[in-house]
Formats: sequence, C-alpha cells, structure tokens
Amino acid sequence: MKLPQFTNDAPYSEGQRAWLSGFFAGMHAHMSQNVGLSAQTDSQTITILYGSQTGSAESVANDAGKVAKAYGLTPRVKSMDEIEANALTTIEYLLIITSTYGEGEMPDNAQLLWDSVNAEGMLRLEGLNYSVLALGDTSYDLFCQAGIDWDNKLTALGATRIYDRTDCDVDFEEAAESWITAVIPLMAGGTGTTIAETETREIDKPEYHRKNPFPGTLLVNRLLTDASSSKETRHYEISIAGSGLSYEAGDALCVVPTNCPELVADIIKAIRCKGDEDVTVNGELIRLKAALHSHFEIKTPGKELLEEIATRSGDQELNGIIEAGDKQKLSDYLWGRDILDLLLQFPVCELTAAEFIALLKPLQHRAYSISSSGKKYPEAVHLTVASVRYDSYGRQHKGVCSTFLADLVDAETHVRCFFIPNKVFRVPENDKLPIIMVGPGTGIAPFRAFLQERHYRNASGKNWLFFGDRNAATDYIYRDELESYQESGLLTKLDLAFSRDQEAKIYVQDKMLEQGAELFLWLEQGGYFFVCGDAYRMAKDVDQALHAVIAKHGKLTEQQAIDYVNQLKKAKRYVRDVY
Repeated sequence: MKLPQFTNDAPYSEGQRAWLSGFFAGMHAHMSQNVGLSAQTDSQTITILYGSQTGSAESVANDAGKVAKAYGLTPRVKSMDEIEANALTTIEYLLIITSTYGEGEMPDNAQLLWDSVNAEGMLRLEGLNYSVLALGDTSYDLFCQAGIDWDNKLTALGATRIYDRTDCDVDFEEAAESWITAVIPLMAGGTGTTIAETETREIDKPEYHRKNPFPGTLLVNRLLTDASSSKETRHYEISIAGSGLSYEAGDALCVVPTNCPELVADIIKAIRCKGDEDVTVNGELIRLKAALHSHFEIKTPGKELLEEIATRSGDQELNGIIEAGDKQKLSDYLWGRDILDLLLQFPVCELTAAEFIALLKPLQHRAYSISSSGKKYPEAVHLTVASVRYDSYGRQHKGVCSTFLADLVDAETHVRCFFIPNKVFRVPENDKLPIIMVGPGTGIAPFRAFLQERHYRNASGKNWLFFGDRNAATDYIYRDELESYQESGLLTKLDLAFSRDQEAKIYVQDKMLEQGAELFLWLEQGGYFFVCGDAYRMAKDVDQALHAVIAKHGKLTEQQAIDYVNQLKKAKRYVRDVY
C-alpha cells in the first residue's frame, strides 16, 4: 500500500536542506573566484514561488533565494497562496518549486493560485520567463504532476520557458544541483553582478540530517490499542539527548528503517542467490544480503522492476496491463502484492544479484507526525504509529518502518532519525485564539503535541478535539490523557466518533455537522482549524463538512462558503497534515 504522494515533499527535509546549504556555499565560493563581473546599482528581481504540503519545498525555495542573491539578484520568495494570479503579469523572472500531493494534486498552498490561473478568460503572460523544479516520487503514476501542470500552463499562457523543467525523484540532489546551477545564472545573465564576500561564507549545517541521521535510543515501545483490537497502534519514545537537535509541535520525525531479515532471506532465495554475492552500492562493493537489508526498498515494486518481470515472464495479463497504460487496472493488480509475491509468482524470472539490485529503488526514511511538544520533552520525541500487518497471497506482509519499530528495535539497535520542520502546521502564536483539531486514529499525534504545547505555554485559548476510531473499548488511544485534559479544562471540548459502536457508522465529520453552530462561532472568533490523518477519504469528507457548516451557520451561498474557506487557508488558519 502506497503513501500519498504529498509525503514526497517530506524527503526534501532538514538533512537535504543541509546538503543544499553545503552545495550553495561551495557555489558561492566558486562564483566569487570565477565570475569577474562588476557590480551594478540596480539588481534584477527574481520571484521564487513554492508549493509545499509540509514546508520542505519552502526550505528549498529559501535556499535557492540565497543563491540568487549571491548572483546580485533580488529574490522574492513566496508561498503560492501569498500571491494573486494577476500579479504574474508583472513578473519578468519566475522560479516555481513544487511538490505533488496525493495522486497528482496541487499542494494545499498552491491550489488557490492554480484555480485562479485556470479561471476562464485568464491572463496572458508573454513577458514572463520561468523554470520549474518539481519534487516527486517515481513510484507514483502521476510523478511530479503538479510541476508538470505548472510548466504546461505557463507555456500555454504565453510565458517563456528559459530552462527545461527538472523532475526530481526521492533522491533529488544531483537533479536539483543541475537545475540550480543552470537556471540562476541564466536569470542573472547580463546584469553584471559581483558576489559580496559576506555571501561566500559557508552556511551552517546541522550535524545530524538525512545523510547523517542521529542514532536515537528507543526508550518506550507501548501498545496503545487493546490486545483484542483489529488494529495495532503503538506509542514510542525516542531519546535525542546529546544530539543538539530540537523540534516544534507540528514537526515530523523521519525514521530510517532496515528491512525485515526474513523478507531479505526470502527474496535472496527467490532470485536463486546465496546472499554473499558482491554488489555495487554507491561505488562500493558490499554483500547482497547487506545491500537488501539496509540500502534498498524491497517491498513495493518500482516501474523498472515490474516491467522487467513482465518482459521476462511473458505473462499476458501483466504485459497487457502495462502496455495498455491502464493505471487503475495496474493498481488493482498490485493491490496486496509486494516484490516477493511477484518473484514467487514468476519463478522463471531468474535475476543475477547485480541485475536485481539495479532494478530497485533506494531505501527511504518514513516520516511520522510527532506526538509530543519539544518544549515539554526537549530530549525525547514521541511517535504514535499504527503497525501495518496483513495477510495476502498466502503469506504475512508487514510495513517496513512500522514493524521495524515494533519488532526489530531493541536496546542494541539505534533508531536513526532526523526532523522535518513544518512551519505552517503550528500552534497559533496568539495563545488567546481557539483551535479546532480533527484527528481520528493516529491523526491524533500532532494534536497530543499541540495540547502539551498549549499547556506548557499556559495558553488561555479554547481547545477542541474531534477524535475517533473503530471501537471505543479497544481503540480509544490516550484516553486517560484526554480525559485528564478535559477535567483540567485544557481540553474545552472533546467530540468522539467510534464508527463501529453502533449500527449506523459515525465519523468525525458527522460530529462536526452536529456541532456546526458552535464550530462556526469558534471560526468567527479567529479560531484555527487543523486536520491530520487519511488524505483519501477522511480529509475530503471533513473538508466537505467544513464547507457545509460554514454555509449553513454563516447563512452563505455555496460560493461564499468556498470564499470563506479560501480566506482561512490564506490566513494559515485551515491547515492539513494528511497522508
């Protein structure tokens, strides 16, 4: 089962930002030595717009702005929801850096601008020169679709593409470097700039990041759900003492897992290898077993591996689906299957160790919403994680990272980790403002952190949580904490929706509609509305309910309700952390 693509914004994390910072610093120094141009009084303005679901594309955009400044340009770095569509007509040089959310969708902060640009009878942009950097993941059908859409739209509106769009996979460094080193000088062409000495100094890099994760120690691994539950949700506490790292409520922790040893052994057997074969990884020879254990994704088949298996097997069904390009049929075919299932299904596809490794993607970290406040727990970080386990095609399947944490980490095993900051998904700075939090299941994680944060800050603002799951008796996680917060007055309102405790299923959006009048009142009082959890159904249903509540209790038309919600988004008062 794939994660929604917006998490592909997540890989552009603090660690990768550190890489970019190092690259930029070297680039500054290179330019200082090699660009022998005289300074000009008037610097050329370059606009850098970012579309980001988690905040990481924003960081890349800010760092790109530093390079532009080093070239003597005047960069304007803005979120896409901070600019009106007609302002594009006044821009001469534009860079767009965007991730893709869900199945080819725009990030939340890019949607309003995208809708405006696509409005009928829209503007012409003949005076605009642009280039696009798209962040994505090739395991998704609509790889980098948001960036592709922006590229095509700007061209259709008459803008001039001065450098080809670059589509970045999960390991984006080389592609991003090529784009940045090419496009910034193009936009600085003819300005005759020199680089100030102060711009050549090296930008500080955090000691621990994606390429150098911190070796955390697992302090707590506690089952939250009842043993009889149909789910397995666990609470983890990981020590970051001595790391020098810090985090805010709303941030994510990225965990770098290793693969299940049993799965590694089964795959080695399936490709008829022994495990001691030498393979090349990052220019070094290591044993196949070690490579599969720590370096490569061995669960979800990538496009290259799938096509190779189809070709070698000659299977009519699989080849027919791939040749037809039917994405839905392919998704249905792969549902419940992993790489081992395919290898067992097509044993004629014998691959050498080197051939097999070449068809795999690098093992990636998994990002989890943090369920603790960094102010309350400065030396530890808490996670709330559902363990993925299911039976399919005659064998048990397990989630890579969720069961790494649940089953494989012990006193001798470090949890390699680093942080992704999410500057938008934050407790309001104004402690007097109310907040409404919708987080069923593990979506409660950041809101547990929010409540800790509000308590730590002694915030007087009201707090309202909508929480739910399948059954109250088995799935009411953090019950004691939430009820304690209710008794103390910290949690002003708590609405619960346990879908299977009655004949007619009840969900959090149903509770929102029931409490619509008061919910709208909180919004009118300046309240913030946060959502965390499933992107495909829950978040969409909650969004529909929010529009319905605003229309009914604000006595607004459908379009007026849409405008109201859009204003909440622009003010960063309607923010989602969905996956």
